[in-house]
Amino acid sequence: MTSNLAFIFPGQGSQKVGMLKDLSEDHKVITETFDVASNVLSYDLWDLVQSGTQEQINLTEITQPLLLTASIALWKLWKEKGGIDPSHLAGHSLGEWSALVCADVLEFTDAVEIVKQRGVLMQSAVPVGRGAMAAIIGLEDDDILHVCMDAQKKSKGEVSAVNFNAPGQVVIAGSFEAVECAVELCKNAGAKRALPLPVSAPFHTTMMKPAADGLRDQVEKTNFSPPKIPVVHNVHAKQEMDTETIKSLMLEQIYSPVLWVRCISELRNLGARTFVECGPGNVLGGLNKRIDRSLVALPLDNLANFENTVTAIPH
Repeated sequence: MTSNLAFIFPGQGSQKVGMLKDLSEDHKVITETFDVASNVLSYDLWDLVQSGTQEQINLTEITQPLLLTASIALWKLWKEKGGIDPSHLAGHSLGEWSALVCADVLEFTDAVEIVKQRGVLMQSAVPVGRGAMAAIIGLEDDDILHVCMDAQKKSKGEVSAVNFNAPGQVVIAGSFEAVECAVELCKNAGAKRALPLPVSAPFHTTMMKPAADGLRDQVEKTNFSPPKIPVVHNVHAKQEMDTETIKSLMLEQIYSPVLWVRCISELRNLGARTFVECGPGNVLGGLNKRIDRSLVALPLDNLANFENTVTAIPH
């Protein structure tokens, strides 16, 4: 374990058809990990991600176990290749479940069950078309918070800042009308861009509280252990060792903002300087560069990147 190394795990939006294919050709652990998840899900997850459509893998109830499985497959390959343990972990939204599995808080199979149900409940919590999300680029956090308050008054709907991804890059979510109103107000306030996101549910808003309530029994009955590697949590950007507190945070996370900038700042305060993105894509690495250009971001998402990262970090 090294004090300047953190692993971070992506959430929804990093999935793409054909991901991890080149890594799977020489490393059985990739497809073996997908086989374990497929047995839990009762469908062939690997075949779906290699031969399905982008529309299929973008369905929330499929995306969530898919990204969890991809991240765990890469973690297992990292360990197989003699990769050292990071000193800390963090995951963006869904990615926090990947972090907990890698920290040995819960079994991978239990996490697959939970995140599949999490996806189903989050999608069904708000009828399709009633909710929306939008990315706001180029406004200060406080300006966006004020805009959301104004939009709520004008539209009589709910809208709030839900992902604090990087300085000048915040996602808002809520009812369709309120988000639409907030997008126009953000443009008027000087946002460089205000873009609706291709999702139909307002994740990380209080509108998601029914999903958290629906998942509570399943989380409560699942065995959690204290983390072997500390995890910095989205809800408050702190570490927790108490298993009951972790369970509460993972439910609260569904309807609370993702404080990603604060999570990365906390990891930096704890000594992390090199961040390995353990999952498909390099979205989080890009965000980290916006948060602090001095941080090193290393992806594992394909064969070339994986080998480069293994070489870059001393064993």
